[in-house]
Amino acid sequence: MTTNVPDAPDERTGLRRDTFALATYSEAGRPFPALVGSDGTVTDLSDRFRDLHEVFDGWSVNFAVLGDLWASSGRAIRPLAGLRPLPPLAHPNLLGAGANYKSHSAQMLTKNEFNQHNRFDGESDEDFYQRNYALMERRSREGTPFFWTGLHSSLAGANDDVVLPLLGDEPDWELELGVVIGRTGRYVTPEEAPDLIAGYTIVNDLGTVDLFRRTDIPWGYDWVSKHQPTFKVAGPFVVPAQFFRLDDSTRTTLAVNGRTMQDWPTNDMIFDPAAFVTYASERVNLVPGDIIFLGSPPGNGKHHGRFLRHGDVIDAEITHLGRQRNRCVAEQSHGRSPHFGAWTNT
Repeated sequence: MTTNVPDAPDERTGLRRDTFALATYSEAGRPFPALVGSDGTVTDLSDRFRDLHEVFDGWSVNFAVLGDLWASSGRAIRPLAGLRPLPPLAHPNLLGAGANYKSHSAQMLTKNEFNQHNRFDGESDEDFYQRNYALMERRSREGTPFFWTGLHSSLAGANDDVVLPLLGDEPDWELELGVVIGRTGRYVTPEEAPDLIAGYTIVNDLGTVDLFRRTDIPWGYDWVSKHQPTFKVAGPFVVPAQFFRLDDSTRTTLAVNGRTMQDWPTNDMIFDPAAFVTYASERVNLVPGDIIFLGSPPGNGKHHGRFLRHGDVIDAEITHLGRQRNRCVAEQSHGRSPHFGAWTNT
């Protein structure tokens, strides 16, 4: 099987032409792992693998098995239409990067009210932004990555509704490139790290940003509101690393109701995937199926001053990794209301 991948995406899937990806679909309530061709053909893998967790548990062997199946003229195929994409992996450990795009980080530092004490008297927004951008350039050379852990109960499929919770007024989006781990790893070097990456996927890392900042506790931030149900839209595919090239042409694009909000190249990352795999392996035990999503470029709702509302439709894609479309719906209270609500200054 060749891994010399052409650049042209197939309009039917958004994948590189003449390649395959992995997905999990539901049909009549039955979930099954699948091999998906760039032309939109689907091969049910449930007679070989229980789920994609089993696929990635033996990735070094299973990639060759999948390649042989892909090359077989006798494989049973079916159309993609009518199948509901589920999160590719049902219960992965989630590791989310923070502040990993230079431009986005510089924007946040420039606008953040809690960072204004670092501003020079009379300094313009542009000059303050350029200083903050230089700080991120320095961080890329001398600093370390940052990530937080997530909950797989927050996962949603690529076409599922995003449920806007009762709590919080500023639900926000952040589209991110994700890597899927295919080998156990501990204290890996940056040179070894690419060998742990089995594939790439898309994660829309939603969060209710007005709940992030805490002033009633000394450490100041509370990330648990990033883990509301449906707040981690994943997939539709995991594209094997052999078929994905992270370069200047790889763009992250998100629109709300047809208006483009994010459209940015991934070459603005502060730390690349290998750096995050290395950093993560020094702090946790990486295992097959783990997903590390690598931070968001500029253009989230906080930047635009516009947050998600009931009825909004989010269209998102990353070059050669497929597409997501999610409708936003308000959570039904069913006669209940939050007991604690937002934090209070006590």
